[in-house]
Amino acid sequence: MDTLFDGAGFIFGFRVLPAIIFVTALVSILYYIGVMGILIRILGGIFQKALNISKIESFVAVTTIFLGQNEIPAIVKPFIDRLNRNELFTAICSGMASIAGSTMIGYAALGVPVEYLLAASLMAIPGGILFARLLSPATESSQVSFNNLSFTETPPKSIIEAAATGAMTGLKIAAGVATVVMAFVAIIALINGIIGGVGGWFGFEHASLESILGYLLAPLAWVMGVDWSDANLAGSLIGQKLAINEFVAYLNFSPYLQTAGTLDAKTVAIISFALCGFANFGSIGVVVGAFSAGCATPCAGNRPAWFTGAGGGDAFQLDECDHCRVLYWFSLSVIA
Repeated sequence: MDTLFDGAGFIFGFRVLPAIIFVTALVSILYYIGVMGILIRILGGIFQKALNISKIESFVAVTTIFLGQNEIPAIVKPFIDRLNRNELFTAICSGMASIAGSTMIGYAALGVPVEYLLAASLMAIPGGILFARLLSPATESSQVSFNNLSFTETPPKSIIEAAATGAMTGLKIAAGVATVVMAFVAIIALINGIIGGVGGWFGFEHASLESILGYLLAPLAWVMGVDWSDANLAGSLIGQKLAINEFVAYLNFSPYLQTAGTLDAKTVAIISFALCGFANFGSIGVVVGAFSAGCATPCAGNRPAWFTGAGGGDAFQLDECDHCRVLYWFSLSVIA
């Protein structure tokens, strides 16, 4: 990992993974003492009325600020069999468009500006719902009602048990993240070796997966507002995020953040927003497994929703970059 990501392996192992475990344990405690429930009900009620959506859709969208797509199925499991097609799709799209609070801390540890991560997470609430509605308009009324909220299926009996349960959940998440990232890092190294070897026959010894993705997606990055001089790098990172996952993309982005002046502030902002979400090909399998384990009837008939949900999440993140660009120029005008 150090060879491929310029020393980011140490940061990943000793700063990112422990942060995931800590934040997950903290969230579990907040659920136990009722703080999370109050916060979600207040914010959920606001978005329910503002966006004219069902309570469960608002609840899931707000929950994505704190929990990731892996934990959402556990939260909605008591009533997942009663979700209609629109509510299920909104849950998928909202999860894909956002990142969990635990992984947000991990990305911040890699050097990604935390203010961009927070802004992207908050924007994901209405943004995920917007693209869910565009791709799957509401046609059915909600049949869901709920009262009790719990981080786990069996509510803990004490705050110590809540912390321990959250820590164990965080350990599973961290182990899953570490396993997937290490596997993909090895695959990337293998692919780069093959591409470099074949490219060497034609005089392109330094060809790699990142360079190919950069050339293919550089025009998209430029349209999003990245300067053409940085468009190749931005396109490569966006391609890695879509084809692999956002953690690998942020790992490759991290070395540029450690050295001041390598990238201008606008490019850093746009890339930070563009990578901030779970929507990628690998996440489709994660979501299918997580939701299918908890439901039978709704999920079985909505297989196209997995791919459309990933597309909706990616579409929101790219649209989010336009908003980021507007906010960036607005902030410059205010400072001036």
